[in-house]
Amino acid sequence: MNRRWLVPFGMLIGIALLSLAVGESPATPPGGAINPGDVAWLLTATGLVLLMTPGLSFFYGGMVSAKNVISTMLQSFVALGVISLLWVVVGFSLAFGDSWHGLIGNPATYFMFRGVGAATHPDLAPTVPLLLFAMFQLKFAVITPALVTGSFAERVRFSAYLLFICLFSLAVYCPLAHWTWHPDGFLRQWGVLDFAGGTVVHMSAGFAALAAAMVLGPRLGRGRSAQQPANTAHVLLGTGMLWFGWFGFNAGSALAADGTAALAFATTNTASAAAMLAWMFFDGLRGRKPSALGACIGAVVGLVAITPAAGFVSIPHSILIGVVASLLSNIAVHIKSRSALDDTLDVFPCHGVGGIVGMLLTGILAREVGLLWGETHTFLYHLLALAIVSAFSFLLSLALFRLTGSMVSLRVSPEQEAVGLDLSQHSECLAFEPRASRAQPARDATGTEG
Repeated sequence: MNRRWLVPFGMLIGIALLSLAVGESPATPPGGAINPGDVAWLLTATGLVLLMTPGLSFFYGGMVSAKNVISTMLQSFVALGVISLLWVVVGFSLAFGDSWHGLIGNPATYFMFRGVGAATHPDLAPTVPLLLFAMFQLKFAVITPALVTGSFAERVRFSAYLLFICLFSLAVYCPLAHWTWHPDGFLRQWGVLDFAGGTVVHMSAGFAALAAAMVLGPRLGRGRSAQQPANTAHVLLGTGMLWFGWFGFNAGSALAADGTAALAFATTNTASAAAMLAWMFFDGLRGRKPSALGACIGAVVGLVAITPAAGFVSIPHSILIGVVASLLSNIAVHIKSRSALDDTLDVFPCHGVGGIVGMLLTGILAREVGLLWGETHTFLYHLLALAIVSAFSFLLSLALFRLTGSMVSLRVSPEQEAVGLDLSQHSECLAFEPRASRAQPARDATGTEG
């Protein structure tokens, strides 16, 4: 028996048994009328956002070396399982339960999804079932820790990763979601605008990625030779899945099938298109050939940057957001590549910087309340929120990595890293050639075995 897995297995069994004790959710008082159109759209959007995590696995998996593809992809996929259960048990309560001074939700409010049912909620889900709102928000909670994996790809121990994403989800993601999206959250009360997660998702993941790269250190052999992506076609596939799913991510955050959803849909597509072209053209100006990898990264940066602004800015302004974010992220990637910091897949330069740019430009360009309209209140509070969220996400993630490392070794051994995480962590590998052909002995021109 491998005792290392005894604790997580026991916790899973405990949750299963706890469900028997909790039983059925109590009846909830009738809420407002359900809008079938809103329900249909949010169900669709929830499925679209779920698709983003498998899309991310292809996006990241195609970029790493061939010996680490499966492990990298699994880190995204397994978040679907881990965070889904955490969200049901206590995560949703911490994010959207009864507010404690605007800082965190009461863990007992929706513990084990008690009270989360078919009725609407006047503040959180006025036209759709609260259960649907909770499942929609779950998909955001799932992809956020999965984004962090790109920073420590190719060297993190799988068991340490599982522990970290539990701690990160409960201690970093849920409070940020409460601050920003709960009606009583203090950032929401200040008027900070985050339509679909630029602050909650991308900035938190970006700063956690920065902390991870600092704690785990560089990969073996980093800088000695250029690493070739395992499969650029997978990166293209992952980008397409992300772009497709992002329409649910942003347009779904309207929580209604209305004009705001349509606006978010349009700004999302336009910003990503502009960012993709800006990345390729800027590479061309620097003397580099336009690449599929660059086009994909640029498109994702545009999606990141428009996320906080999607429902608040005009379509022309979304072009500006995409271009500015793409150029600044491209420069940040270049600076990082010349430093000692080994953020494997450039999570902080793309998601962290992209999220920051999107947040600040939202404060400038948001219709009627932005700095462009002569209003300073929103922009100044965005600056303050930027400082708070950055410090909170980075410092707490740094502490959580240290805590995880005190309980489980964070990094695989040099021998395991050299072999690759696919084999050392999962006893699996990619088969680029048919197994039969690789197993056959060599033969000479006459067909005789050599």
